[in-house]
Amino acid sequence: MTEHHSVLEGPSFDQDGNLYCVDIPWGRIFRIDPKGNWDLVVEYEGEPNGLRVHRDGRIFVADHRRGIVVVDPEKRTVKPYLERVRLEHLKAVNDLYFADNGDLYFTDQGLTGLHDPTGRVFRARPNGQVDCLLDNVPSPNGLVLSLNEKVLFVAATRGNAIWRVPFSDDGSVAKVGIFIQMTGGGGPDGISMDEAGNLVVCQIGLGAVWLFNPQGEPILRVDSCAGRHTTNIAFGGPDRKAAYVTESEQGVILKAEMPFAGKRMFSGV
Repeated sequence: MTEHHSVLEGPSFDQDGNLYCVDIPWGRIFRIDPKGNWDLVVEYEGEPNGLRVHRDGRIFVADHRRGIVVVDPEKRTVKPYLERVRLEHLKAVNDLYFADNGDLYFTDQGLTGLHDPTGRVFRARPNGQVDCLLDNVPSPNGLVLSLNEKVLFVAATRGNAIWRVPFSDDGSVAKVGIFIQMTGGGGPDGISMDEAGNLVVCQIGLGAVWLFNPQGEPILRVDSCAGRHTTNIAFGGPDRKAAYVTESEQGVILKAEMPFAGKRMFSGV
């Protein structure tokens, strides 16, 4: 009998302190309660990757095969949310993030890289409008908004860099640039931001979690005590200062106390 090997990703907390995460190859979504008990919420035909718990309790999942889907954790159902953009199939979505006004930002990674820098970043508004913000990213992965939500940061994994995407007053983007150029490993994967405005970056292949200040300078490195595939991060715990990191090589979730207040648990309306 073949033993399951999990690839954990997409950690996100709900308002009750439960931690959700996905298992990509097996189409599983887990819920871990504050006491550390695991519950299989749903197992379905798909490849879930990024996950965000909406403040209304719904779970939005970036699925490589099915686009954006929504999970009802109580009914344990999976329903499609966004499968195409203007009749065009998505390459393979990777991660997602909600703005406070309900806008949903997501990366469409596929198999892009420096050989094919056509990865895309989209914004889906609550009224159904979907805008392509970028279409030239070498493997767009994790993403997060700045605290004032005037800048979007995107992990370009195959470019081993974090892109800075500023917004104009009308929501368009201009003067996109490289905010952080990284080296080694496999590149940045999941990213987040703490309440001090520091950018938190999981670097897969290096087994590291970096903390960069608002100027893009490294101020802290936390090394994995397990494998080197640190994929994503969420802040949780009573004061939200604890960083919970999915490590997919050994299929575990790591915990580290961080020096600054954690990122707010919810976004979106």
